Amino acid sequence: MYERCKAYNIPYKQTGKLVVAKREQRSYIENLHAKSLKLKWPLHSSPRSANDLVLPTTLVSADELREREPDLSRDIVAGLWCPQTGIVDSHSFMESLEKDIQESEGGELVYATNVVRIDPYKKSEAAEGVPDVAAVEDGWVVQAASADGESYAVLARNLINASGLSSTLVLNNILPKDKRIPMYWARGSYASYHGPGVSNVKHLIYPCPQVGPNAHGFESLGTHLTLDLQGKIRFGPDIEWIDPPKSELTNTEDDAEFWSRKLVPDDSRLPEMHEAVTSYLPGVTLEGLQPDYVGIRPKLIPPGGGFQDFVIRTDYPSDDAMKAKSGGMISLLGIESPGLTGSLAIAELVVVDVLGK
Repeated sequence: MYERCKAYNIPYKQTGKLVVAKREQRSYIENLHAKSLKLKWPLHSSPRSANDLVLPTTLVSADELREREPDLSRDIVAGLWCPQTGIVDSHSFMESLEKDIQESEGGELVYATNVVRIDPYKKSEAAEGVPDVAAVEDGWVVQAASADGESYAVLARNLINASGLSSTLVLNNILPKDKRIPMYWARGSYASYHGPGVSNVKHLIYPCPQVGPNAHGFESLGTHLTLDLQGKIRFGPDIEWIDPPKSELTNTEDDAEFWSRKLVPDDSRLPEMHEAVTSYLPGVTLEGLQPDYVGIRPKLIPPGGGFQDFVIRTDYPSDDAMKAKSGGMISLLGIESPGLTGSLAIAELVVVDVLGK
């Protein structure tokens, strides 16, 4: 990500990150530190010295923490310093990817278009919606409709389902009912902050996950302090599990209104967020918090279900295609944070390792 930012003049800043711990959470950051020292360089990494750590981290004492961040609570007794963490202008980053596609040979972007249906295409059978096609390989028929009402179909050898909140809905369209994957959704609110208690903050600050009887099973990274490139401070995201309409996103008007309402920030979450933040930054005031924006995270596990890593899954249009390892549909499921940070690595994994291109 840093290499791309430098090459494409994408605004970024290497801020560093502190994961801060109370006494009962100290073992958590010690385990994180030990794990960071054992990480191996990914398969496609550029050549490195044997002494170069994948993720250098340092355990810091309470005194060292307060030298870096004087506003931290006295209840914070230790921290984990991650110097390579940074922030990026996500819109400029996505625009650079968009430009890559537009300038590539045969690359095309289509906006404001809904995928209506996906069907496996078998060369030995006629494909619905794609008449008079004699493809020499099995693949996929994608039927789509644009905002102006125009509908069309595309025949593809490979299909990458990277549709975020709808990823399982797309996949379930081709799976038998007893094989379908449930999806759960968590709403995350961010609050901007203007007030006392943060005047000395220079780094991203993350609390440890809760431990003991109130632990939330690593469902969230916690209500942490984030900085943007202009120095603005936000806290978030919190976690609020939500139930979609029973129709499971059938694109009805009621469904659209449900999701639109859930994406409107409000002040109902501020007291709980304030309580979480003051556990590590006690000088932050409730009056200084303002609703900023809301996001929705796709979850593969229900509340209390524990940790679930990303899932990258391949399905094939036929048994013959599966044997030949060709014509796959790759679905990227449950990819939330740090999906944006890891997007280039995810793309490399899909293209090089899964598709073998």
